[in-house]
Amino acid sequence: MATNSYFRNFDAKNDQELLHSIVTESIKVTGYDVNYIPRTLVNEDTILGEDSISEYKDAYSVEMFIKSVDGFEGEGDLVSKFGLEVRDQIIFSLSRQAWEGLDIGTRPKEGDLIYFGLTSKLFQIMFVEHELPFYQAGALPTFDLTCELFTYSDEALDTGIDTIDKIERQQSFVRTFELSGTSGTFTVGETVTGGTSAVTGEVARW
Repeated sequence: MATNSYFRNFDAKNDQELLHSIVTESIKVTGYDVNYIPRTLVNEDTILGEDSISEYKDAYSVEMFIKSVDGFEGEGDLVSKFGLEVRDQIIFSLSRQAWEGLDIGTRPKEGDLIYFGLTSKLFQIMFVEHELPFYQAGALPTFDLTCELFTYSDEALDTGIDTIDKIERQQSFVRTFELSGTSGTFTVGETVTGGTSAVTGEVARW
């Protein structure tokens, strides 16, 4: 026996396009504008898959739906031997149509960041689920992004959006140099090199 040939449950292109359009419009109505910030690897550890000096140079505005309707998930706030750790998690749903409109890859990637302006916080993508809802009408209309509160560790944030870039200036390692009165003027964010060891950094204040 075979399935009924009069019902095309998984290969009806018109139904799939309609589903994509409905999901995209629903997220536009009920979602939030966030900034998607892709990661650029600078010196990847191919064994551990980490990069302690990653760069985040661009930010793309896109609408996402918050699936965590009851608040932040995850392990919450923990007190460990390293002090207070905040392990808040949030799940965002991103329309595939909206993602394709960004033209920055085939799918969102773990390690990229999302700036959620409602809470003024950066979240790091920990896992990308691409099969929910599971082949509804034979299509996959969304990505579900499980994100965790981002722990800054001297990554370069140069997105051009001050509310994001100032996180680097506020939380990065700071060294103070005394300069002569004829050294000129500087602007916040300017890259300078100085000192006997030719240290390179960005101006936080002067």
